[in-house]
Amino acid sequence: MNIRIKSTDYQMTPETEDYLAQRLNTLEKFIGETAELARCEVEIGRDAGRPRHGANIWFAEIRIISPGEEAVYARNNSESVNGAIDDVKEEVERQLRKKKRREIRVTRRIGARVKKWLWGNE
Repeated sequence: MNIRIKSTDYQMTPETEDYLAQRLNTLEKFIGETAELARCEVEIGRDAGRPRHGANIWFAEIRIISPGEEAVYARNNSESVNGAIDDVKEEVERQLRKKKRREIRVTRRIGARVKKWLWGNE
């Protein structure tokens, strides 16, 4: 997976980069066969639209673009950078699982209809 990272009003530390890499590696299994061709765009930083002194000032957003498929996008705010990364990773993972379940369900339905048609029960 081709990963592009952008930081806004934030200097990435090696610890944060390692943490982000660990979280993104878990998403590859949900992408499937097109993981080699997929592009993952990540943006992390301080949210400019919120007061700098309040909670939830850090944001993370992930966009996964696979060829021939609909892009998956999620954005989340949190009190810490790692919290924002965790929250957005969970949301993207949920969307990818839902998409994969839908593909399996459609494949099974088509297979059942073909089987019925071949046996002449329709």
